[in-house]
Amino acid sequence: MKTYLITGGSGFVGSHIAVDLLLSGNHVVIIDSYINSNPGIEKILYKIGEDKNYSFKNNLFFFRGDIRDEAFLKNIFQERISLKKPIDAVVHCGGLKSISESILDPLKYWDSNIIGSITLFKVMNIFDCFKIVFSSSASIYGHSLSNSIDENSPINPLSPYGNTKSSIEKILNDLTKTPHSRWTIINLRYFNPVGAHKSGILGEEPVGKPNNLFPRICYVMMGFLKELIIYGNDYPTHDGTCIRDFIHILDLSEAHLATLNYLLQNKPQILILNIGTGLGTSVLEVVNTFNEIDDVNIPFQFDKKRKGDVPFLVACNNLALNTLNWHPKRTIKQICIDCLKTINL
Repeated sequence: MKTYLITGGSGFVGSHIAVDLLLSGNHVVIIDSYINSNPGIEKILYKIGEDKNYSFKNNLFFFRGDIRDEAFLKNIFQERISLKKPIDAVVHCGGLKSISESILDPLKYWDSNIIGSITLFKVMNIFDCFKIVFSSSASIYGHSLSNSIDENSPINPLSPYGNTKSSIEKILNDLTKTPHSRWTIINLRYFNPVGAHKSGILGEEPVGKPNNLFPRICYVMMGFLKELIIYGNDYPTHDGTCIRDFIHILDLSEAHLATLNYLLQNKPQILILNIGTGLGTSVLEVVNTFNEIDDVNIPFQFDKKRKGDVPFLVACNNLALNTLNWHPKRTIKQICIDCLKTINL
């Protein structure tokens, strides 16, 4: 049994990772400021455990606070040590994540994402915790000149958000270059995590107006939005809309479990892995898939392109497939089906 700390653990990605770690019998410590997540997530996680005949009450611990607060972090690490359950590894999901918002307010993103990460790494170093999985992003690649992006593709972010992810990767890389470094670091460059837990009670719940495609489609279907706005219809793709590598959140979560197993079993190093399906789906293809499943007609209209969006972003995931005991299993249709469960309850 291990103890894992998840920053941003009440968010979309972090909460699904927490469920899988808990169902595997681990202790999970969640830190979240709840700026972009649901404070009611604790009850949802307990309910998922109960439905699986697991009680998470002795294994799941929530702390509300900001990772920029060094004293707050130190208290959590120290408490785990006093309970003889020191933190074995960190999954760093915490941070702001909207490309469009980061363009409007870059200082907010540099402050939250960079200062928060540096503070976290400092405290980890103080408490001899040198194993971390960092939630990076495919947005650091920028415009791709090929149809499949591998880990050696040029780094050229098109937004402050992407710049912060790239910068955190550089900081982590520097940590491994110090004399006698003990750090074992794996940067997971997510492509587009979407979908929901198969129970239907845990999914993507954005705070405020949603920016991402799947929550916006769900908002239209629930009547919260009149129509779906599709940003750009003249991209150099087969139907003029952006093509993305949409990966089911459960596939992404399972990738984290495989990554943590690798992390704990291998010597200090830094590794970068793309986490995607290797398959591209356009925005219009996503809309049509929803329509086919639920026999609806999602109204939409085109608008101008958004700054920071690229036409094509699809992973070459060969390195992850060959390194980890993992492969993505779920299709775009399954993603849409699971999203619909969250609005049909």
